[in-house]
Amino acid sequence: MAAFLRPSSLRVAARALHTHPVSPSNPASALSLIASHPSQYVVASVAGRKYLLAPRDLLTVPRLNDVKVGDVLALSDIHEVGSREFTLRGNPTIPPDAVKVEATVVEHTKGAMEVIFKKKRRKGYQKTIKHKQTYTRLRIGPIEPVEPPHQS
Repeated sequence: MAAFLRPSSLRVAARALHTHPVSPSNPASALSLIASHPSQYVVASVAGRKYLLAPRDLLTVPRLNDVKVGDVLALSDIHEVGSREFTLRGNPTIPPDAVKVEATVVEHTKGAMEVIFKKKRRKGYQKTIKHKQTYTRLRIGPIEPVEPPHQS
Protein backbone atom coordinates (compact mmCIF):
# COMPACT_ATOMS: atom_id res chain seq x y z
CA MET A 1 0.00 0.00 0.00
CA ALA A 2 2.83 2.38 0.77
CA ALA A 3 4.28 1.73 -2.68
CA PHE A 4 1.13 3.18 -4.25
CA LEU A 5 1.36 6.38 -2.24
CA ARG A 6 4.98 7.21 -2.96
CA PRO A 7 4.84 7.64 -6.75
CA SER A 8 1.78 9.87 -6.58
CA SER A 9 3.40 12.08 -3.94
CA LEU A 10 6.46 12.43 -6.19
CA ARG A 11 4.20 13.26 -9.12
CA VAL A 12 2.49 16.01 -7.13
CA ALA A 13 5.84 17.46 -6.09
CA ALA A 14 7.05 17.49 -9.69
CA ARG A 15 3.82 19.12 -10.87
CA ALA A 16 4.07 21.79 -8.18
CA LEU A 17 7.66 22.48 -9.20
CA HIS A 18 6.63 22.80 -12.88
CA THR A 19 3.77 25.20 -12.20
CA HIS A 20 5.84 27.54 -10.05
CA PRO A 21 4.85 31.03 -11.23
CA VAL A 22 7.45 33.06 -13.06
CA SER A 23 6.63 36.73 -13.20
CA PRO A 24 8.84 38.85 -15.43
CA SER A 25 9.85 42.25 -14.13
CA ASN A 26 9.16 44.24 -17.31
CA PRO A 27 7.50 43.80 -20.73
CA ALA A 28 10.86 43.27 -22.49
CA SER A 29 11.66 40.23 -20.33
CA ALA A 30 8.09 38.96 -20.83
CA LEU A 31 8.55 39.20 -24.61
CA SER A 32 11.84 37.28 -24.39
CA LEU A 33 10.08 34.53 -22.39
CA ILE A 34 7.31 34.35 -25.00
CA ALA A 35 9.88 34.25 -27.83
CA SER A 36 11.68 31.31 -26.17
CA HIS A 37 8.61 29.07 -26.56
CA PRO A 38 8.06 27.21 -29.84
CA SER A 39 4.55 28.46 -30.63
CA GLN A 40 3.14 31.96 -30.21
CA TYR A 41 -0.17 33.65 -30.91
CA VAL A 42 -1.47 37.21 -31.12
CA VAL A 43 -4.85 38.85 -30.78
CA ALA A 44 -4.89 41.58 -33.41
CA SER A 45 -7.43 43.91 -35.00
CA VAL A 46 -7.74 43.52 -38.76
CA ALA A 47 -10.43 45.43 -40.65
CA GLY A 48 -12.08 46.56 -37.41
CA ARG A 49 -12.45 43.11 -35.80
CA LYS A 50 -10.29 41.19 -33.35
CA TYR A 51 -8.86 37.83 -34.43
CA LEU A 52 -6.83 35.18 -32.62
CA LEU A 53 -3.92 34.51 -34.98
CA ALA A 54 -1.02 32.08 -35.11
CA PRO A 55 1.77 31.82 -37.71
CA ARG A 56 0.72 30.30 -41.07
CA ASP A 57 -3.01 30.93 -40.38
CA LEU A 58 -5.23 31.78 -43.33
CA LEU A 59 -7.54 34.65 -42.37
CA THR A 60 -10.61 35.72 -44.35
CA VAL A 61 -11.65 39.34 -43.74
CA PRO A 62 -14.09 41.68 -45.51
CA ARG A 63 -12.61 43.09 -48.72
CA LEU A 64 -9.61 45.40 -48.31
CA ASN A 65 -9.84 47.66 -51.36
CA ASP A 66 -6.45 49.35 -51.15
CA VAL A 67 -4.27 46.20 -51.29
CA LYS A 68 -3.19 43.90 -54.12
CA VAL A 69 -2.36 40.20 -54.16
CA GLY A 70 1.17 39.72 -52.85
CA ASP A 71 1.22 42.86 -50.70
CA VAL A 72 2.62 42.46 -47.19
CA LEU A 73 0.70 44.20 -44.40
CA ALA A 74 2.20 44.97 -41.00
CA LEU A 75 -0.36 44.37 -38.25
CA SER A 76 -0.10 47.31 -35.85
CA ASP A 77 -3.15 46.91 -33.57
CA ILE A 78 -1.94 43.99 -31.44
CA HIS A 79 -3.91 43.56 -28.23
CA GLU A 80 -2.25 40.45 -26.81
CA VAL A 81 0.75 38.27 -27.54
CA GLY A 82 1.42 34.96 -25.87
CA SER A 83 2.58 31.38 -25.90
CA ARG A 84 1.51 28.25 -24.09
CA GLU A 85 3.00 29.44 -20.81
CA PHE A 86 3.02 33.26 -20.90
CA THR A 87 0.77 36.08 -22.08
CA LEU A 88 1.40 39.80 -22.45
CA ARG A 89 -1.67 42.02 -22.79
CA GLY A 90 -1.68 45.60 -24.01
CA ASN A 91 -3.61 48.46 -22.53
CA PRO A 92 -5.41 48.61 -25.01
CA THR A 93 -2.67 47.68 -27.50
CA ILE A 94 0.95 46.61 -27.38
CA PRO A 95 3.29 49.21 -28.93
CA PRO A 96 3.98 48.39 -32.62
CA ASP A 97 7.75 48.44 -32.06
CA ALA A 98 7.51 45.60 -29.47
CA VAL A 99 6.02 42.84 -31.67
CA LYS A 100 6.30 42.42 -35.44
CA VAL A 101 3.55 40.48 -37.25
CA GLU A 102 3.09 40.53 -41.02
CA ALA A 103 0.24 39.28 -43.19
CA THR A 104 0.52 38.57 -46.91
CA VAL A 105 -2.48 39.10 -49.19
CA VAL A 106 -3.17 35.71 -50.81
CA GLU A 107 -6.30 36.46 -52.84
CA HIS A 108 -9.42 38.53 -53.29
CA THR A 109 -12.44 36.25 -53.45
CA LYS A 110 -16.21 36.15 -53.17
CA GLY A 111 -18.40 34.17 -50.82
CA ALA A 112 -21.41 32.02 -51.61
CA MET A 113 -24.41 33.45 -53.46
CA GLU A 114 -26.81 35.10 -51.04
CA VAL A 115 -30.47 35.37 -52.02
CA ILE A 116 -32.64 38.04 -50.43
CA PHE A 117 -36.36 37.65 -51.14
CA LYS A 118 -38.70 40.54 -50.33
CA LYS A 119 -42.47 40.27 -50.44
CA LYS A 120 -45.47 42.33 -49.36
CA ARG A 121 -48.58 40.33 -48.63
CA ARG A 122 -51.63 40.74 -50.83
CA LYS A 123 -49.98 43.41 -52.98
CA GLY A 124 -48.33 41.28 -55.65
CA TYR A 125 -44.91 42.73 -54.73
CA GLN A 126 -42.07 40.23 -54.92
CA LYS A 127 -38.41 41.09 -55.34
CA THR A 128 -35.33 38.84 -55.42
CA ILE A 129 -31.89 40.33 -54.78
CA LYS A 130 -28.79 38.19 -55.26
CA HIS A 131 -25.22 39.10 -54.40
CA LYS A 132 -21.88 37.65 -53.40
CA GLN A 133 -19.97 39.21 -50.52
CA THR A 134 -16.33 40.08 -51.32
CA TYR A 135 -13.48 38.95 -49.08
CA THR A 136 -9.71 39.24 -48.82
CA ARG A 137 -7.64 36.26 -47.64
CA LEU A 138 -4.48 36.88 -45.65
CA ARG A 139 -1.66 34.48 -44.72
CA ILE A 140 -0.19 35.32 -41.29
CA GLY A 141 3.61 35.35 -41.13
CA PRO A 142 5.89 34.63 -38.17
CA ILE A 143 5.34 36.42 -34.87
CA GLU A 144 8.57 38.13 -33.88
CA PRO A 145 8.91 39.85 -30.49
CA VAL A 146 11.42 42.65 -31.08
CA GLU A 147 14.18 42.96 -28.53
CA PRO A 148 14.64 46.58 -27.39
CA PRO A 149 18.16 47.95 -27.94
CA HIS A 150 20.33 47.72 -24.84
CA GLN A 151 21.22 51.15 -23.50
CA SER A 152 24.54 51.59 -21.77
